[in-house]
Amino acid sequence: MSVRTGAMPAVALRDFLVSAWYRGSRWLWLLRPLELLFRAVTGLRRYLYQCGLLAVYSAPVPVVVVGNISVGGTGKTPVVIALVQNLQQRGIRVGVVSRGYGASGVAFPCHVAAGSTAVQCGDEPLLIARRTGCPCVVAPKRAQAVRALLAAAPVDVIISDDGLQHYALARDLEIALIDERRGTGNGYCLPAGPLREPVERLQAVDFVLCRGGADPATAVHYIPDCLVNLDSGEQRPPHPAALARNVHAIAGLGQPEQFFASLEALGFEPQAHAFADHHMYSSADFADLQGKPIIMTEKDAVKCSGLAGADAWYLKISAQLPQAVTTAVAALAHS
Repeated sequence: MSVRTGAMPAVALRDFLVSAWYRGSRWLWLLRPLELLFRAVTGLRRYLYQCGLLAVYSAPVPVVVVGNISVGGTGKTPVVIALVQNLQQRGIRVGVVSRGYGASGVAFPCHVAAGSTAVQCGDEPLLIARRTGCPCVVAPKRAQAVRALLAAAPVDVIISDDGLQHYALARDLEIALIDERRGTGNGYCLPAGPLREPVERLQAVDFVLCRGGADPATAVHYIPDCLVNLDSGEQRPPHPAALARNVHAIAGLGQPEQFFASLEALGFEPQAHAFADHHMYSSADFADLQGKPIIMTEKDAVKCSGLAGADAWYLKISAQLPQAVTTAVAALAHS
């Protein structure tokens, strides 16, 4: 499978660093002094919040954070969607807050509405709101988002999409995701490694979930539901007989190669086109993608309506969570 990259400088730099982190390149030792400084600063910051020297907002309802300690995608958004949907099925009122990475041109906090765009609120919050229908508020300061959410909608529990390191917001339960294949890389923090916090931070969270893991108690698996046409909404089974074997594959994710591999596992032969995470697409990105159907992620699809042509589809997926996680969150909501 060949991979062509869009937004080349950003993607090339990302790939270069990621390759070095997970290959254990020796030159990364040159960055260890910066890594030690990063550890010291992040550790001090967390300590100041823990001892009350920096203000922490405690919401009147339980707050659950779904995040990670590494840069790059670990599949948090599908987990948030699955968690929200599971709670909704139990009759629990759920709200979601998010940083809204990439959002611009609006005042914060921003309430995600049916007519919102990814430019206004970010691609992940828009995807969550569309899939779940739950109230969702975006703000760089998550405490601000929580206050706005509580003022606008009655909720029993709030899920924070990402924000494990956002200690200005108190939390009642933490869920951290790691990738089975990548793990924690070389074990170093930024910039010498992929970690936002030392690996010991995982000992303090309530649940560590493993994307693609084998242990049913901790594993998260992503199940392909169907292919959905971007313009018409038509749904087809997720296999080549329903569309075509040879396709263009689009992914602007932290780990786009996993999306391409998932298409191959379904029997497609994708011509892969990787973009930077949260890439804002334009019609120019699709100008040369002719002669074959286009399949993209649902996260990309919320930004591509009307841009990619009539034969553009997204792969709708669902995350399967360990029962203990949803049971623990539901118990918080009823407490």
